[in-house]
Amino acid sequence: MTSEHRTKLSPHSIWVVVAAFNEGAVIGPIISDLLRQSYQVVVVDDGSRDGTGDIALSAGATLVTHPVNLGQGAALQTGIKFALQQNASYVVTFDADGQHRSSDIVQLLDALVEHDAAYALGSRFLGSSRGMPFRRRLLLQAAIWLTRAMTREGARRVALRQNRMAHASELLEQIAASGLRHVEVPVTIDYTSYSLAKGQRLSDSLAILFDLSAQKLHR
Repeated sequence: MTSEHRTKLSPHSIWVVVAAFNEGAVIGPIISDLLRQSYQVVVVDDGSRDGTGDIALSAGATLVTHPVNLGQGAALQTGIKFALQQNASYVVTFDADGQHRSSDIVQLLDALVEHDAAYALGSRFLGSSRGMPFRRRLLLQAAIWLTRAMTREGARRVALRQNRMAHASELLEQIAASGLRHVEVPVTIDYTSYSLAKGQRLSDSLAILFDLSAQKLHR
C-alpha cells in the first residue's frame, strides 16, 4: 500500500473476521500475526470442541461464540455484523486454517482505495496456490474461491443466509445486486497438510463447482 493510501486507512478501523471451527492447533499464531499488524481481530468460534475460542482469546482476539456449529457462512455473517457494531470502516474475512497470508490484506485494502471500490475479491487463481494437489487444481480452476475485503457500505449490503459453503455463491450474488464496484486482486493460498486434511472432499467441491462462477457478478 502506498504512503498516500496508508494515511487514509487506520489499522484500528480495519476489522478482520476469522470464522473458526476446531482450529485450536493453528489459530494462535494466525491471530498473533494479524494483531502484530495492528488490525482489530474478531474470531467467531463456530461451536468448536477443541478449545479454539480460549486459544484465540489468549492470543488477543475479540471472541464471539456460537454455542453450536452453524457453518462458515453463519460465522462470517456474525463476525461482519459484530465488526459493523464496532464502527469498522473496513471488514476483511480471513481463514482460520493458515491458507491465507496476512500480507495479502494490504493488497486488498489498497485495491479498495485505488479503485474506489466497495469490495476487493482475492482470487487464488489470479495469484498462486502453493502446495495444491494437481487433481484439486484441475477441479477448481473453473471456480472462484475468494478472500474478501469490503468497505463499511459494502459490508452493510452483505446478509449471508447460506450457512455452509454455498455462502460464497450467495455473496457473489449480493455483490452483483448491490450495484457497488468490485475489483479482483491476486492472492496466494498456502496449502499445508493440515489445511488439506480439513478441506473439502473432491465430491463436495463438484457439488458446488458451477455455483461459484464469477459470472454471477455480471448478471
